[in-house]
Amino acid sequence: MPRITPLPATEATPEVQDAFDAHVSDYPGSRITNMKATLGRSVLAFQVYMQWYPLYEEVKKILGHRLAYLYAHAISEGSNCPLCTTFFRRIIIDNGEQPENLTLTAHEQAVVDFGSAIAQNKGDISDELYEPMGEHYSDAQLVILVAFAGQMIATNVFNNVLEVNIDEYLYPYLPLTGPIHAQS
Repeated sequence: MPRITPLPATEATPEVQDAFDAHVSDYPGSRITNMKATLGRSVLAFQVYMQWYPLYEEVKKILGHRLAYLYAHAISEGSNCPLCTTFFRRIIIDNGEQPENLTLTAHEQAVVDFGSAIAQNKGDISDELYEPMGEHYSDAQLVILVAFAGQMIATNVFNNVLEVNIDEYLYPYLPLTGPIHAQS
């Protein structure tokens, strides 16, 4: 059960509803999920967290579509966030792969390991993990990748602390074992 329930649509102020509408309009295919409706209890918090989207677009330009979602998945899994991990499991599965059986190049593995380590080690990254990234990406690109990891971790923390329920549309993508915050 969530610690704070998502804001019911009937209780959204005009300012919050405008923010929700703008988000769905700006990002076709997006929806107001349990997390977003919970954030809707503070329009400022909602707006800040929705900056994840333009940052993710930049990550996709740097890493490409597949590696971007694998990077986000690794960060979410490293943060132990059931909701975000399931969200990215859906993308992996919908793209024809199994999250538990990915085939990665050495470079892709380095990026995934980097993202996971940022989350697991609270940003304490060994030279061994950082150097391949520094050799492959520019300073500007690394700033985007690390900033995105921080934004992804902030999202993971929000969902974990408030025990935000996993949205029903994600239920088919839940792992067969492990902790979940799905509604009973």
